[in-house]
Amino acid sequence: MGLSESLRRRLKAAAEAFIDPAALEPDDLSWEPPDDVAEEAPRAPAPQEGMNHFVIVVLDSCRYDSFAAAKPKNMLRLGKLQKRYSYASWTGPSHYNLLTGLLPHPSPKKIYASEYYKEDFGRFSDRLGADVSFAQMLPSLWLPTFLKWKLGYRTGAKVSLPVLNEATGANRDFDDYRLMPSHNDFKAMVRDLRFYADRPCFWMLNVGETHYPYTTPGQDSSDLPHLSGVHGVVKRLDGGGLVKDKDAPAWFDDALLKRLKGMQVDTVRYIDAAMEELYDTVPDNTWIVVTSDHGELFGESGYFGHGPIQHNKVYEVPFVEGRIR
Repeated sequence: MGLSESLRRRLKAAAEAFIDPAALEPDDLSWEPPDDVAEEAPRAPAPQEGMNHFVIVVLDSCRYDSFAAAKPKNMLRLGKLQKRYSYASWTGPSHYNLLTGLLPHPSPKKIYASEYYKEDFGRFSDRLGADVSFAQMLPSLWLPTFLKWKLGYRTGAKVSLPVLNEATGANRDFDDYRLMPSHNDFKAMVRDLRFYADRPCFWMLNVGETHYPYTTPGQDSSDLPHLSGVHGVVKRLDGGGLVKDKDAPAWFDDALLKRLKGMQVDTVRYIDAAMEELYDTVPDNTWIVVTSDHGELFGESGYFGHGPIQHNKVYEVPFVEGRIR
């Protein structure tokens, strides 16, 4: 199946009479697709005029008060700093939720969730420079799908954490998705960004400098404790209870925890300085969101890190958005 009937007859004749197949007419070498094969691949629609490029910068593990303590001048050029709350306490599920279009929320009182979601999705009209609604995001509820196939965006992501690598489901409907070779090189992400004149672009940047061990490129972190697994809460191995002060490992002391939090603050300042390069890279009509996927614990209530932790500080994240020009 698939060969034209004319070609079938000529090949049979060639086999029977030792005719040189090279003598066959070009029209005989036609191919007819089976009935269940689509004639052409789906195409993204032509974008509306005047739409914004859209960039989300996710400072991995950056809690709200670390961001505020850094007093980041460049990032606050985008707009007013808000304290918001992540939907999840770990990188993977938080980014999956973000990619449904649900950015960290402000936890409003006396409002039905459905009304909040309607209002929150409505903000995408400003972010994208196009009239959009929650209903348009159905049924996929996946931001890259919506942007690419309904609005005509080119979609891209550059991620620092391996739990978001190219083989995961987070990579659905991205034209360009890359796990960076280094876990903490925001500047390399910025220098690798591409924007196009014919289509608006969406970029998600998962930034690793603010994640443990809170270092910038070239910094030595060999003196810091090695945390296996997901850098989660420190627990007893024999009973599962929280580590008590008197039983804590030598590295789990107030001085080191204070130092680690200060290191996260310093990485926010580093990223803030690097935002100048991002601003110089993006086109004029670019809407930028800066936020975090979750917070971090620095000894509060005996916790360190993030993941399987129920504590306010692991959900409190910064949020600022706007256009730089």
